[in-house]
Amino acid sequence: MTKERIILGIDPGTTIMGFGLIKVTNKKMEFLQLNELQLSKYDNHYQKLKIIFERTIELIETHCPDEIAIEAPFFGKNVQSMLKLGRAQGVAMAAGLSRDIPITEYEPKKIKMAITGNGNASKEQVAKMLQQLLGLKELPKNLDSTDGLAAAVCHFFNSGKVVVGKSYSGWDAFVKQNEERVKK
Repeated sequence: MTKERIILGIDPGTTIMGFGLIKVTNKKMEFLQLNELQLSKYDNHYQKLKIIFERTIELIETHCPDEIAIEAPFFGKNVQSMLKLGRAQGVAMAAGLSRDIPITEYEPKKIKMAITGNGNASKEQVAKMLQQLLGLKELPKNLDSTDGLAAAVCHFFNSGKVVVGKSYSGWDAFVKQNEERVKK
């Protein structure tokens, strides 16, 4: 039986919101789309939030994603920027939740680590790795859309691996807490 699902990845922002879609058939991923929503032409922050919500709903209705992966806001020094970014993320999440779509949030470092193996990778390194992984012919000028796509791919790579509340100090601790997974 073929198991198929669509993952929508979102990189929220109030200047540019990047997004990407992949289709997963069994354990193989396939690129569907990546794009960005340009918001810099709008002066009103609340208007931007409304557009983020409406565009996310439109993506959901067009592509019928089974899951949404969203990049979590990173902690910066500018509190106002954090607040605006958090609002943008919340509005995108509300759009998905209004359609009963499960949402998973990933820290930027976790997304970079999943794609490149380096949590400190640059946007360009992430984009190039996605290009190789998904066979993209060319990369977009702005890399916000590849950041959205990276969230979707990160979610695919982490599917079935998400364990909440466990942390390990090393291999010994991992083995001790997961004895049922160790082959004897």
